[in-house]
Amino acid sequence: MKYIKYFIICCLCFTTNTSFAQSKIRIACIGNSITFGSGLKDRAKESYPAQLQTLLGPGYEVLNFGVSGATMLKKGNKPYWKTPEYEQALKAAANVYFIKLGTNDSKLINRPMMGDYLNDYRDMVSTLAKLQSRPRIILLLPIKAFSDEKFGISGTYLKDSIIPSIQKLAYEENLEVIDLHSVFADKEALLADKIHPNAAGDSFIAKRLYELMAQQTKPTGVAGSIPKLNLPAEKSSFYGYNCFQFKFKGRNAKIVVPKREAAGRPWIWRARFWGHEPQTDIALLERGYHVVYCDVAELFGNAEAIGIWNSFYASLQQLGFAKKAVLEGMSRGGVYIYNWAAANPKKVACIYADNPVLDLKSWPGGKGKGPGSKKEWATFLKDYGYENEAQAVAFAGSPIDKISAIVKGGYPMLHVCGDLDEVVPMAENTLPFAEKIKQAGGNISIIHKPEGKHHPHSLPNPQAIVDFILKATQK
Repeated sequence: MKYIKYFIICCLCFTTNTSFAQSKIRIACIGNSITFGSGLKDRAKESYPAQLQTLLGPGYEVLNFGVSGATMLKKGNKPYWKTPEYEQALKAAANVYFIKLGTNDSKLINRPMMGDYLNDYRDMVSTLAKLQSRPRIILLLPIKAFSDEKFGISGTYLKDSIIPSIQKLAYEENLEVIDLHSVFADKEALLADKIHPNAAGDSFIAKRLYELMAQQTKPTGVAGSIPKLNLPAEKSSFYGYNCFQFKFKGRNAKIVVPKREAAGRPWIWRARFWGHEPQTDIALLERGYHVVYCDVAELFGNAEAIGIWNSFYASLQQLGFAKKAVLEGMSRGGVYIYNWAAANPKKVACIYADNPVLDLKSWPGGKGKGPGSKKEWATFLKDYGYENEAQAVAFAGSPIDKISAIVKGGYPMLHVCGDLDEVVPMAENTLPFAEKIKQAGGNISIIHKPEGKHHPHSLPNPQAIVDFILKATQK
């Protein structure tokens, strides 16, 4: 762990940019028709750059360099590179550049050139980085397109090809990247033509960019930029962010580092199913949170699992992480986060649980209406030292049995649950658990998915989850 500590210290070295001495902070918005404000009644006031200007106020100058139909591809059907707006954007020498290009590159006519997309994007970033203003460059993932045909734009191609390319560039060039795609996952009603947002839709973009500009963060530097750093860790991309994987007490562990760190070094601890439905983790990385993981599968939250996590927590404290963790548990991950929280109630900032297992007799035991799992139940018996089924009847080590210990922390809890969960029935897990928590004076809320089953977890747009976490950690 000492090497990991050295890595974090190196990663957190601050960098500063030299900018022109000017009275206002200048922001340039490079993009396509969505940036331009196509289809809006009054684009001068309703486009997201215009709304961002209103939110930021007189200390900022927000410039709109959007071009309808523009592509990032130099050989695309309408290259942004060949427009007057691009020349104007360069001459603006802004302090911040938001780049939102890629939607038109998804058109069938442009796909033969897609092999150039990443390098063309890299060339634009390189050109902007060399400006005398030494700007902060932020990549914007395209908003969700709810069609594969309108205007030739393919929402499927955007998701499967364009967005991964942008995230790859963000990883390779250590650039900030904002996930506007998830922001619009539940906003089809705001896109009358399935592609372009109305004024209300643009306000969501403006608000997200405003939050980014308003948040007090500090650069974490270029992780991995020191080639002689002797780290027993493998570096890879986690949706554009540096993810370091290493061994901790023989277990796989990971730390994902944000591009800019929030005050107090907040973090979210993923219990199980690394990378599954990652939208909440990505949204928190954007906001300066670290994401961590320490695999204790499959110990079902027993004393050994708690001991490993206690040691991992202590190591993270040596690295300066916040004293209170945000705990995230999907499915059986609920057992891990709540059993650890019961043992460490004062080390928890809040809990986000998603279709969580809260009674091991329900799952994997299958002692109620759910199907359970014979294989996992056999593992459970071994983990807790039971020699046979009869001995396990008296088991009282599930989260639902630890209510008094859990509420001692005074932290809020949020459950996101499918009302039709066929694997981990709510009636045997979240519902009785929540009732007991409330009776004990605890703070718990539930987001119901009326038609939801056990999968998929999370929410397509994780904003409600993120708002809950931010409120709990930014007191």
